[in-house]
Amino acid sequence: MNRKIAPPIKNALDFNLQLKPYKYGQLKNGVPVYAVEAGEEDVLQLELVFYAGSINQKKKGVAGATNFLIKNGTVNRTAFQINEEFDYYGAYINRSCFSETAVLTLHTLSKHLGKLLPVMEDMLTNSIFPETELDIYKQNSKQSLQVKLQKCEFVAGKLINRYLYGEHHPYGTSIELNEIDSITLTDIRKFYENYYLKGKCAIFIAGKLPKDYLTLLDKNFGNLNLKKPSFKVSELPPQPAEKRKYRIINDKNAVQGAVRVARNFPTRQHPDFTKAVVLNTFLGGYFGSRLMSNIREEKGYTYGIYSYIQNHMSTSAWIISTEAGKDVCEPTLKEIYFELERLKNERISDEEMLLVKNYMLGSILGDLDGPFQIIAKWKNIILNGLDETFFYNSIKAIKEATPAEMQALAKKYFKKKDFFELIVY
Repeated sequence: MNRKIAPPIKNALDFNLQLKPYKYGQLKNGVPVYAVEAGEEDVLQLELVFYAGSINQKKKGVAGATNFLIKNGTVNRTAFQINEEFDYYGAYINRSCFSETAVLTLHTLSKHLGKLLPVMEDMLTNSIFPETELDIYKQNSKQSLQVKLQKCEFVAGKLINRYLYGEHHPYGTSIELNEIDSITLTDIRKFYENYYLKGKCAIFIAGKLPKDYLTLLDKNFGNLNLKKPSFKVSELPPQPAEKRKYRIINDKNAVQGAVRVARNFPTRQHPDFTKAVVLNTFLGGYFGSRLMSNIREEKGYTYGIYSYIQNHMSTSAWIISTEAGKDVCEPTLKEIYFELERLKNERISDEEMLLVKNYMLGSILGDLDGPFQIIAKWKNIILNGLDETFFYNSIKAIKEATPAEMQALAKKYFKKKDFFELIVY
C-alpha cells in the first residue's frame, strides 16, 4: 500500500446496504426469540422486552417504579447480592421503562450466559419489592425531579408533550412531585403480577452466541407464564391543546430559555414517513442542517438546534428543539419559521441533496457496525409491527428522494398554523 496516495472516495449512493437477517426461535410458552449471531468478541447482549410501559399503569409512576425495583431484592437474593453476582461475572444489567414497553438488558461475556440467566429468572419470578427499597426510590425520585424542574429544557419537554398529545394521553402525562409518594407496594406488586409474571414478552439477543443459547433461554424462561405479543400497534389518538402559543416563566434568574416548535405527525406505517425522515435531515437532523447553519453558525443564538420525529408506536410528533439566551429566544423562533418557509418555497440544490444522501447512508452504515446495532434495528422494526421491507424502503427513500418531493412534503407539513410553539424562560 502506498500511503502517499489517498484511497478513492466512494459515493455512499453506491453502497448496497443489507440488514443481516435474524434467527427466529420460540420458547415452550410461545415467547419469540430474535437472535443475531455476529461480532468477533466473546460478548453478547440480551434484552427481555415486556409490554409493561406507562400506557398500562393506572397510577402515575407505577410502571417506572416496578421496572426499577425489579432488581432490588427477591425471595432468594438481596439487592446487594444481585448486584454482586452480576459484578462477579463482569456483567451489567440495566432496566428501562418507556411508554409502551419496559426492558431488562444484560451485557455479559458469552461464556457466562448460563450462570446469569437463573439470576434474571429469579428477578422475574421472585421479586419481593422491599419497602425500604421503595422508600429510597421515592426519595431519590423526588430529589431528581426537583432538580430537573429547575431546568427550562426539562420543563419544555414535559409541556410540549402535554400540548401535543393531551394532558391525560399516555404520551402527554407526567408525574408530579406530590404524586410520587402515592405509589404503594400494592400498586407495584399488582403491576408486576399482571405485566411481568403474566405479561407479554419478546427476547432479543445478539453477539457471539453460545451454541445452546436457545436451550438456556428455554430452560430459564420457557416455563414462565408469559405470552407472545401481537406486535399490533394500538390506536391512541392525540388530544392536542387548542391554544398553540405558550410563554412560560420557570426561573426568573435563568440566563437562557428552552424553545420548542412541534406538530403532530403520523407513525412509521404512514407512506410519508420515510421521505419525511429525509426532509427532517435537511431541516435539523444533522450538524450541517439548515437550522444549525443559520441559528448556530450564522446568528450565534445557540450551541445546538435539532429537529426529530419522536419515537412512539401509536402516534408521533415532529419536534424542533433548542436552548438559547433569554434575549434571543424570540429571534430564534423567527429564524425557525424562516427555515421552514425556505424549504417550502425554495428547491433544495443538487449539491445539498447529494450531501444529505451521503450523510444519511453513511450514518446507516455506521448503525449496522456490530451485532448490538443490528439487533437494535430489528427490535425497532419488529416492535412497531413492521418487517425488513421498512428498512429497505427507507434506503430507497433516501437514494431516490428528489428536491421536488422534499418541497412538496414541506408544503404539506410545514404550515405554521399546525405548529405548537413554546418558550420556557
